[in-house]
Amino acid sequence: MKQASIRTEDQFEHFPGSRYMGSKNKIIKDIWKILENIDFKTFYDAFGGSNVVAYYMKCRGKKVFTNDFMGMSYIHSKAIVENSATILDSNDIDLLIKNQNSYSFITDNFDGLYFNKEENRFLENTRLNIDLLDSDYKKSIALAALVRACIKKRPRGIFTYVGDRYNDGRRDIQKTIETHFKENVDLFNAAVFNNGRKHVAYNQNTENLRVKADVVYLDPPYYTRNSDNDYVRRYHFVEGLIDKWESVEIQTYTKTKKFKSYISPFSVRTNAYSTFEKLINTYRNSTILISYSSNSLPTRDELVGILKNSKKNVEVTEIQYTYSFGNQNHKIGNTNNRVKEYLFLAY
Repeated sequence: MKQASIRTEDQFEHFPGSRYMGSKNKIIKDIWKILENIDFKTFYDAFGGSNVVAYYMKCRGKKVFTNDFMGMSYIHSKAIVENSATILDSNDIDLLIKNQNSYSFITDNFDGLYFNKEENRFLENTRLNIDLLDSDYKKSIALAALVRACIKKRPRGIFTYVGDRYNDGRRDIQKTIETHFKENVDLFNAAVFNNGRKHVAYNQNTENLRVKADVVYLDPPYYTRNSDNDYVRRYHFVEGLIDKWESVEIQTYTKTKKFKSYISPFSVRTNAYSTFEKLINTYRNSTILISYSSNSLPTRDELVGILKNSKKNVEVTEIQYTYSFGNQNHKIGNTNNRVKEYLFLAY
């Protein structure tokens, strides 16, 4: 089913937001304020994450490239950034939900950990049926909807614990996983639009990828001594769900049945510095915008110094921002959780 081109001014309100760690939902307007007077046509979001920045730039009429090494981020960007026309129709949804199969991997490996037997059966039945869809974009929408359904249904939206001890009775937790999935299909369908440009989504390690763009946006995992930046640890269940755990090995000795985390240069202090230097040098011919926080390394001054090795002009904008960093969810509201979000513009 093809969706006609539409005006983009109000399209951003259809973005399927989430509690994804590090999402820039709250500061997207600050980011745009820095870029709006720059003449650029192409935009590369090198660490897509929640994809809110990439999607916003698409709404602003830019040609967008996006990348993330997490599969859950990649299918999200493929569904609503790269994809400009294809949506799921009622026949597709019937195929996904009504067609019964014998896949039982989730029940066999995750019984009682995150969802009950009925919910697990829905997830594995729907996941296998996604492979029957006749379009990669349809598959991406269905996968993105299934992932978001799991996160919405799960207390706190993460998979670092088992059981439901954080169940606070909110409406999302009371809904069935099937209801969540159908609602999310509608959300992602509504987010699909055509801004007249061709976009590309990548699923690679950013340090190994080269993309030509007028503006390059870097929002890597923040390295800090106080909290870890391991996305896999938080989202391993939905990350594994994307390719049915075929490319990973579950660590069966762990309570959460997680798999080994992906290798990230931003997990080690020395590598974080050298990778920043490498990326900035790689994109020295583009305008560079970096998001980083005041409790992370490199420090503000160190990052300015790295940027000045490749760029003549560096401007820093500070944003007061209270958020849950890393594994400190229980400290929301604590003044120790108040940080400055830095936006570095180098040109």
